[in-house]
Amino acid sequence: MAEEPILIPLYRVEFDSAQLMAAHPPVWWNENKKAVFELACPPDRPARGSITVTRWPEVELPQTLDPGGRPRVEASAGLFDYLPVLPEPAIEWHLNFAAGELFCAYSTGLFAQDEMQVAEHPALGSVREALVARGLSTTVHDRERSTPILVRGVERRCAIATDPNEDEGRPNGLYGNRFASAPVEAVRRAVRVLNPPTVSNILAIEAPSGGAGAYSEQQIRGILRTAYGGFLAAKTESGTVDPGAQVAVHTGFWGCGAYGGNRTLMALLQLLAAGMAGLDLLAFHAVDEAGLETFREAERLLDGMLPEGAGAVATEELVRSIAKLGLQWGVSDGN
Repeated sequence: MAEEPILIPLYRVEFDSAQLMAAHPPVWWNENKKAVFELACPPDRPARGSITVTRWPEVELPQTLDPGGRPRVEASAGLFDYLPVLPEPAIEWHLNFAAGELFCAYSTGLFAQDEMQVAEHPALGSVREALVARGLSTTVHDRERSTPILVRGVERRCAIATDPNEDEGRPNGLYGNRFASAPVEAVRRAVRVLNPPTVSNILAIEAPSGGAGAYSEQQIRGILRTAYGGFLAAKTESGTVDPGAQVAVHTGFWGCGAYGGNRTLMALLQLLAAGMAGLDLLAFHAVDEAGLETFREAERLLDGMLPEGAGAVATEELVRSIAKLGLQWGVSDGN
């Protein structure tokens, strides 16, 4: 792995969690979201701890990648459960599949990965409200350049079941557009309050959207740069907490839902970015067994491009090799 660039955040803001939520409470436009919040954050259980928010500049890709620098990988056929995969004092981050503006649709009836994460970590809504009130940028893409935003130390106050369960009143599940039309009692039954709460670290980056046909070299390079910049920011911020701690990033099929990204490509590029950023572990949550097999295919493709024992490989050579695979854009899942 090439020498890492020195990263300095564009801003750093510290919040006391209780004061943050009192001064900038989340604004819920959807009744089902309000019901979740009332269960997760009753008046007699105020938020605790502190939250650090940082926004980071885009970085250029390293010129070469050392095949021996690839991180350990743990893949599972499930969704984010926010459980640690490394022993303490490791620092772990969970991706937020952002949509241009940080948590921009959190208050609406939408319930994709981004909005579900905010519902389970309600202080994230307060983070957005406070940043906007202070006039600080909440964009994770600035003039086509990726500007990742990290939120460190936010409480996860509940877990929300989205799987289909007719007995619980959600025969088609709650994910995506189904959440807003579900009966409020079904939503309440799907909420498991966490007492005490767990604490999460969130990394928000946006995947590209609107593509068609085979991915171009330019698109591949841009996705790789976005993932690398976000992962490197997470590693850099972790170093301010404990320079010796191992760092893990939890991710999944980033950009492969509403944005119609190719699952194999997005997994492959995140594997590459994790190695470039020097992560200790990439935890991939592949949703189901079919997703897990897709992730394994991405690993096999990368093994062919970076054979064990090979010397450093030029990044541009990797980009060209990936483009030659001819991987195609998919279509939006409508969520």
